[in-house]
Amino acid sequence: MLVGLLAFIVMAIALTCWVKAPPDVAFILSGWRAKPRMLVGQGGVKVPLLERVDRLYLGQMTVDIRTQQSVPTNDFINVKVDAVAKVSVDDSDEARLLASKNFLNLTPELIADQLRDSLEGNMREIVGTLSLKEISTNRDSFSEQVKAAAAQDMERLGIKVISCNIQNITDETGLITDLGADNTARIRKDASIAKALADRDVSVKQAEAMKEANDAKVKAELEIAQRQNELAIRKAELKRESDIKQAEADAAYAIQEQEQRKAIETATVDAEIAKANREEALRKQQVAVREQELAAQVQKKADADKYNISKQAEAELAKRQRESEARLYEQQRDAEAQKAQAEAKKFAMEQEAAGITAKAQAEAEAIRLKGEAEAAAMDKKAEALKKYGKAAMAQMAIEILPKVAAEVAKPLGTIDKVTIFGGGNGSGMSSMSDNVPLVMAKTIQTIKEATGVDIAEIMRAESYEAKTTKNVNVTGMTEKEVREAVGAAAMAEAIPAK
Repeated sequence: MLVGLLAFIVMAIALTCWVKAPPDVAFILSGWRAKPRMLVGQGGVKVPLLERVDRLYLGQMTVDIRTQQSVPTNDFINVKVDAVAKVSVDDSDEARLLASKNFLNLTPELIADQLRDSLEGNMREIVGTLSLKEISTNRDSFSEQVKAAAAQDMERLGIKVISCNIQNITDETGLITDLGADNTARIRKDASIAKALADRDVSVKQAEAMKEANDAKVKAELEIAQRQNELAIRKAELKRESDIKQAEADAAYAIQEQEQRKAIETATVDAEIAKANREEALRKQQVAVREQELAAQVQKKADADKYNISKQAEAELAKRQRESEARLYEQQRDAEAQKAQAEAKKFAMEQEAAGITAKAQAEAEAIRLKGEAEAAAMDKKAEALKKYGKAAMAQMAIEILPKVAAEVAKPLGTIDKVTIFGGGNGSGMSSMSDNVPLVMAKTIQTIKEATGVDIAEIMRAESYEAKTTKNVNVTGMTEKEVREAVGAAAMAEAIPAK
């Protein structure tokens, strides 16, 4: 029990005697010692009844410095200045002891109030040494001077001035505003001049840049044009080489084609000649069968046909030669105009002209041979007709009778509709059908009067009565000639004429 009481008493004494100071407050222990003890941010033991504890604020304090009345400057202009000062107790033990003598157990506000008058006096002192312009334009220097002037007085109190900032400066006559306007105008002037100079420099630089860009563009376009010109020249050279190769290939193809065409035309001409020979042999056989034709008329017709064929062949040959020469001339003119392709194309044209000329000569030769063959056939036919005389004339007359009948009956075939009026006396349709025999009878009569050959008698000679009674009378012809004519007519009917 006693021990517990003693422990309680010791704890109560310890709690009562132990003190601990925060970092921004200094605890000052004074009493029985000659020199006080100071605790900052640490704890200590206070001797009861012998020592006391006092407090000193060590933190930063703000002091508003404001001149209540106007203060004349060095150039005798009354101004009012508002400033703010930041102060605190110095860190040294001596300064803290000095501050404890002046500001012990005071709040920060009370300490600031006590320092305000001293700082205001220091600011008034500095304002009197400066001009209005210096105060307005160089506030940093003004603040440093106030801070330096106040530092000496504050040092004696154990206070240090951390900073001093000028908040506002006013004057009663508005000179600061005028200075500001003048400065503003000057600044605007300088700014305008600077802007004009800058615009000028920008324009110059832009012009130089545009000039450089234009020069570069012109240079680039010139290089592009040169490249394009070189490309066009190279393309033209390649095109020329390609055209030459193509012309050579076309010429080779044309030459090959002309050779093939020439071989085909030669074979064709040979075939036509062989055909003409065969036709000539056939015609010779036909001439032997048809020797009864009229010699004089055939001879004249053969001569005329021969002459016409010869002239026609000569004219055709001359025309083809002129056309060939004209085409050759045009090809030569075209070859001269197109010198780039002259050699190959000229050679092709000459080959084509040679082929055309050869073809024309072959055709002319074939026509000539054909004409000669027909003329020879006509000669043979004329000789045969001359040999048989009237019998041949009778054969010709008999051969043309079917053609005459066909031509006479041809108009009846074109009749679409027939309207008959009357018709009681053998007229009408019967008269139309009787027109053909009448015309044929008149034709036979005309032949009899012109040549002396009676077709009717010859036809009756083939009848049953003529063959049994031999009663045949052909005016102007002997019985032998009639028999020969009838035999020739029968052979003509058996072998069709070409």
